[in-house]
Amino acid sequence: MASDLPRVVITGVGLTSPNGDDLQTYRQNLLAGVSGVEPWEIRHFGPTVAGVCHFETTRYQKRKALRRGTRAGSIAIWCANEALRHAGLDLSTYDRRRVGVYVGTTEHGNVETENQIHEVSRYDFDLSYWSHHHNPRTVANNPAGEVTLNLGITGPHYCIGGACAGGNLGLIQATQMLQLGEVDLALGGGVSESIHTFGIFASFKAEGALGEHPDPTRVSRPFDRARNGIVVSEGGCLFTLERLEDAQARGAPILGEVVGHAVNSDAADFVLPLPERQVECMRGALERAGLEAQEVDIVNTHATSTPQGDVQECLAVRQVFGDSTRTRINNTKSFIGHAMGAAGALELAGNLPAFQDGLVHPTINVDELDPECALRGLVTGEPEPVGRIETILNLSFGMLGINSAVLVRRCD
Repeated sequence: MASDLPRVVITGVGLTSPNGDDLQTYRQNLLAGVSGVEPWEIRHFGPTVAGVCHFETTRYQKRKALRRGTRAGSIAIWCANEALRHAGLDLSTYDRRRVGVYVGTTEHGNVETENQIHEVSRYDFDLSYWSHHHNPRTVANNPAGEVTLNLGITGPHYCIGGACAGGNLGLIQATQMLQLGEVDLALGGGVSESIHTFGIFASFKAEGALGEHPDPTRVSRPFDRARNGIVVSEGGCLFTLERLEDAQARGAPILGEVVGHAVNSDAADFVLPLPERQVECMRGALERAGLEAQEVDIVNTHATSTPQGDVQECLAVRQVFGDSTRTRINNTKSFIGHAMGAAGALELAGNLPAFQDGLVHPTINVDELDPECALRGLVTGEPEPVGRIETILNLSFGMLGINSAVLVRRCD
């Protein structure tokens, strides 16, 4: 699909993940097969496993700000500052009214509400002990808003409630706002504080969708015959995005160009994905980019390690890419679990360095491939060197049937 819209590129990545707090470390661990899943215990639920982040919370925040704000806000602040640093940007040279912050989330506020209920329960539910910080902590725009407070950004900010497609949606929104000329610089991606709410673990357990294995690092095992559910993870990733001409004018290193995207809805079920709509979403992103399936080098799957969800997605991927001898397929959740609203952004970030190193990071923990999940070009166990990589398709799907796909191309 031809377009006269400005070209938008990624010039920086700021992230915290269960197996790395910067892009270089994260990529090294993906190539080395290092999982970030560890034992975790949470109030009312008990022992389980989770993907836990260990970033330096006080690098960009004072302790008072940490106490007043949220874990999701702290993650977003880390990612925003790191993304700007990685891009070599000095905000003092920008009109801060022309900088936008767009953060995808799965849910926000559960952690803070659970904490407050626990706190007042210790005082016989005397609500005079309820924190006056609760409202700003729980509003939907909190993570993006905390970034603007931290960095003095006065342009637009908001969060996009896109379930587990949220990370892709934050990137898409940032791209569109740059193309429309609404902002001159954008931070877009997603964050998650999900591991700090016992409710999400209890709900997945009730659904029969919470993964288990004696070894925490092997619980997340998409496509494996013995997979039995997801690993809940926290994390975040924000990209610095600019119009191509602006990035070139300042001599910025360009990590990739956003060339295609699509979002649609299954309109079928609360949780079970619909392959037909996923196919339409993938093909929509390809059409927008003016690419054929055979021109895509890497497809990063959404697969969460649930028995039904993985099969449904594989049906869709086979329909679009089954005839492509060029396309390699991988999965990042096998390393870090499911980072919910941050998942799409973190998974794209983990594959972006392939433009430089020519390697496709593998899917780990596939001891016995489920025949229903067999995919041509699936990379398992070890990285696969494929030479020059031109295009990456990142897939993220979520509850209530939201589907997203983002295509990024090498930009030399």
